[in-house]
Amino acid sequence: YDVLPLPSEGEGWGEGDFPVKDKQTSIIAIIPARYGSTRFPGKSLALIKGKPMIQWVYERTKRSRLVNRVIVATDDDRILKAVAAFSGEGVMTSPEHATGTDRIAEVAKNLDCDLVVNVQGDEPLIHPDMIDQTIAPIADDASIPMGTLCRKIEDRDEAFDPNVVKVVRDGKGFALYFSRAPIPWDRDQWAGKNCLSDLPLAGPLYKHIGLYVYRRDFLITFAGMPQTTLEGIEKLEQLRALEQGYKIKVVETRHESFGVDIPGDLGRILKRLDESRE
Repeated sequence: YDVLPLPSEGEGWGEGDFPVKDKQTSIIAIIPARYGSTRFPGKSLALIKGKPMIQWVYERTKRSRLVNRVIVATDDDRILKAVAAFSGEGVMTSPEHATGTDRIAEVAKNLDCDLVVNVQGDEPLIHPDMIDQTIAPIADDASIPMGTLCRKIEDRDEAFDPNVVKVVRDGKGFALYFSRAPIPWDRDQWAGKNCLSDLPLAGPLYKHIGLYVYRRDFLITFAGMPQTTLEGIEKLEQLRALEQGYKIKVVETRHESFGVDIPGDLGRILKRLDESRE
């Protein structure tokens, strides 16, 4: 795992050839943050080294070289007040949204911008480079409606964990399919094995990282589409776009980010921060 120390505002990252922020391509990052969570209610407000988790996500997103503006989209006044307390920008949204995509689409309808970045509100270790890497190909090619990230799997447990989503790309870096199953299936290496625990790690396999960039108009259209068959089976929203014939650019990154799903995950976050001396 690579948690790089963050540079000061305005410093280069030393990786990737990203243009600086400009006014011609307006890019707004929206962080969906609902209060209700079955496994960890109010996790956006959980303190990490004295700061609420949503502040960590917000400040890291602000350090993107390409994002012009950052907004927290929430359904709870407590989160809105916490954002205001660290001088962030927040907006209240409907509590009825089923997904973070629906929540950011509500906000995007009232924005004048070219691209919208969906940064998960429960990933306090998100590296700004990951955001810029995802934005770059979408900003350069108006024909691409959305993009996301992947990282090579090096841990066998991740390869066969259904909670870790896998992705297969074509030769130009566009998604062929996302699945909770280990794909591609290595027929020769895994032949004759009777259960997943018997399968050796074979590669290359890539896990999907849930950071998304959308063209604003496509995001609004996408959020209004009905659920598709494969989406319903795998419980993966991005399959809706593929089933409807839209392309998803998938950029490989060397960075990693950990989501916070339960209170116990905070210990892992603190350990990573201590290792990076942030």
